[in-house]
Amino acid sequence: MDLRLTPSQLAFRDEVRAFIAARLPATMRERLRRGMRARMEDMAAWHQVLNERGWVAPHWPPEYGGAGLGIAERVILTDELYRACAPQPLITNIGMLGTVLLRYGTAAQKSYFLPKLLSMETIFCQGFSEPNAGSDLTSLKTRAVREGGHYVVDGQKIWTSHAHDANWMFALVRTGQGERKQDGISFLLIDLRSPGVSVRPIRTMDGYRTVNEVFFDGTRVPAENLVGEEGRGWDCARYLLNSERSSVANVGLCWERLSCARELATTVRQGKRYLIDDPSLRAELARLGAEIRALELTNWRFLLDPDIARTNPGFASVLKLKGSETMQALTTLIARIAGPAGLERHDLDTAVPDTMGAALWGYFFYRAATIFGGSSEVQKDILAKATLG
Repeated sequence: MDLRLTPSQLAFRDEVRAFIAARLPATMRERLRRGMRARMEDMAAWHQVLNERGWVAPHWPPEYGGAGLGIAERVILTDELYRACAPQPLITNIGMLGTVLLRYGTAAQKSYFLPKLLSMETIFCQGFSEPNAGSDLTSLKTRAVREGGHYVVDGQKIWTSHAHDANWMFALVRTGQGERKQDGISFLLIDLRSPGVSVRPIRTMDGYRTVNEVFFDGTRVPAENLVGEEGRGWDCARYLLNSERSSVANVGLCWERLSCARELATTVRQGKRYLIDDPSLRAELARLGAEIRALELTNWRFLLDPDIARTNPGFASVLKLKGSETMQALTTLIARIAGPAGLERHDLDTAVPDTMGAALWGYFFYRAATIFGGSSEVQKDILAKATLG
């Protein structure tokens, strides 16, 4: 397989780079460059900029407001956004729910929700994990009972990213039982402003609020908010998770973090010499560069060869496993290089610091990378089944 970019793909890459250089605010770039998170208002603002250009949903068909880009162009766009420290389009809206609706949604659901996902008039969060049902989603206990034209939902979701920013949730709920644990699970769209919904923050070890608990107490959801068939929501979930895991390699972000580590090492001294002059550090940077290149080639193979995904269901798990482990290694290295300056506490919602004081936030945040989107243990189980049968 020839993985070199064609002249038209190189031209597209140059077009993306020029667009980002002209439109990305410098303060937004510096926040992400220094290891800070993208604020929801920054994500929304940049989302609108990309939407003006038609790039907020590059994989959606043009008739639904997407760009209809080919796979190679989509990879180039994503990688260039990461390399430039630009916020990505909101994945829950575009890469998750939007992708599911395009395949399983009714005409009415597509007509109503897809424009709102593009404009961010609606912001969705993902309601999958529950207490005792994280990596094993089939153990979920949140129930939805049909009463006339509504489902009545009772239960709890946990580790729900950005539920405090969202006004809607796509959730897995149990509407019945079957021979398999996957049977009887349904995919439901829930307005979080409905009576009976409460959101409680979870403060993680980085000191900030990203994830939440969400409780449902007799929440009534219109039956037309069911996506796909009742009891067949696992089909939607599996489709979504495979899409999520194949995008979680985050190759462009890995390259950007490696570049940040190299740059930082040229400014930090240990004694009389800069850290970049340490042969062991240079060897570590080279090793990580080789691993990212291998991840990049594997990602291209997966995306460009449809037979791989069909014949080897464990391929997406390779990307998820290696991508998350690589990001952990990179953020650990940046925190080590930053040294005491990386221990400084900054309010990540206000000004951009002039140091790498936010390095420790990235280190703590990416401890969860081997859990969210399917834990490394689950990915290894999938790989074992795919390899050994």
